[in-house]
Amino acid sequence: MRPAPTILHLDMDAFYASAEQAAKPSLRGKAVVVGGLGPRGVVATASYEARLLGVHSAMPTAQARRLAPNAAYLVPRFSLYRSVSEQVMELLGRLSPLVEPLSLDEAFVDLEAGGVADDAVSAQETGERLRTAIREVTGLSGSVGLAGSKMLAKIASERAKPDGLALIEPGTERELLAPLSVRTLPGVGPATGDHLRRAGMTTVHDLAEAGEAELVRLVGKAHGHGLYRMALGLDDRPVVAERDAKSVSVEDTFDVDLHDRVRVRAEVERLAVRCVERLRSADRSGRTVVLKVRRYDFSTLTRSETLRGPTDDPTVVREAAARLLEAVDTTGGVRLLGVGVTGLADFTQEDLFAQAADARELAARSESPERPAADESGVPVDEEPARESAEQLAARRWPAGHDVRHTVHGHGWVQGSGVGRVTVRFEEPGGPVGRVVTFRIDDPELSPADPMPLVRDPVDYSSWPASLPKSRSGPVSAAGGESRP
Repeated sequence: MRPAPTILHLDMDAFYASAEQAAKPSLRGKAVVVGGLGPRGVVATASYEARLLGVHSAMPTAQARRLAPNAAYLVPRFSLYRSVSEQVMELLGRLSPLVEPLSLDEAFVDLEAGGVADDAVSAQETGERLRTAIREVTGLSGSVGLAGSKMLAKIASERAKPDGLALIEPGTERELLAPLSVRTLPGVGPATGDHLRRAGMTTVHDLAEAGEAELVRLVGKAHGHGLYRMALGLDDRPVVAERDAKSVSVEDTFDVDLHDRVRVRAEVERLAVRCVERLRSADRSGRTVVLKVRRYDFSTLTRSETLRGPTDDPTVVREAAARLLEAVDTTGGVRLLGVGVTGLADFTQEDLFAQAADARELAARSESPERPAADESGVPVDEEPARESAEQLAARRWPAGHDVRHTVHGHGWVQGSGVGRVTVRFEEPGGPVGRVVTFRIDDPELSPADPMPLVRDPVDYSSWPASLPKSRSGPVSAAGGESRP
């Protein structure tokens, strides 16, 4: 634990949904749900307006539609989210050399290592300036938590949501944690939480009172020891600039269970190639190939094969995944398939197998008309055309929420498609609400487009943080206190 709250946790507010609202003027202030839109789709992010209706992340999209039938349901645009994330991470990198990204929209920052904060006052001022910078560069809001440890900084940012800042003064940790649910602590998931509840422990105070020996007895030595320390507010984990990935994997959920064994194998081979593409983009290789199969009854099987050395050869990974599939019974149907590689290394064992067609294999398979790669939203796009309805074809070509350009009307986004038509709203970030026009799905003047920047003329932060104006924040908040505009 540090004597000053110089560890910062940033969490962008409803990131995907907020980015969509910023990009689409007609959706500002309205319920927006981003995720898979098929029968088995899952919500990735819901706007705060949708959350008020009961919609939340990881909820089946079908359930979300029942709760919020009038919300806008959009397919994710990861290229946009990544570009905004890069802008945010660049700002964080100017604050400190120690930035630990957890996802596209979340990161820890060691302010002390960057020399921008050494006490509560300077930490809060830096946090407020960061929030201002993020809004001016991206047009989005983020919540900031400040504390003497990573665990408490993350708890603080949760208390600050949405669009706020909370600072936990060192020395107030136990008082703050005591009434909170045990699920607040890192590593306490549903199963562990239920196990502790059955033992009569529902709050962090209960864990602290139970003592280390009792927690070790209940959940094991390693977990029990760490759980007791966290219940006391003790967390010495450092901010790590480079988080080494332990595995690379891809998976697809299918709208309709797959029963054809040949089709299942073809899907596994396609996923293996996509997995190698990700592996190579990270300049890594791997030694263990893992196959994941979720069957019709939701039972999930995993099988793995360890090779003689690390590889990034698509042929090797594809054939290993196919061998693993041979040992799995798929008779009743398959709803999800996944292929992953673990045991990552920074080199490839060249003589592991004959690696004749690696580059040609990736290029040929990614460009093959019989099996094009899946799109970034995770929606499989390699269905056989003969098996698809006109509406399915339209949905694949014109995903809801994605960008388009018309030679006459300009830039817009897809509101929906079906019955041979696609409906587009023509508007741009920062502009007025646009008009809606419907076209045939094969209109030659309509084409997919890249996302537009959320802020057209962002403020120049090339000299950040020295050039920022002084924060207008009030006095430093008390433990768990919040500061909002």
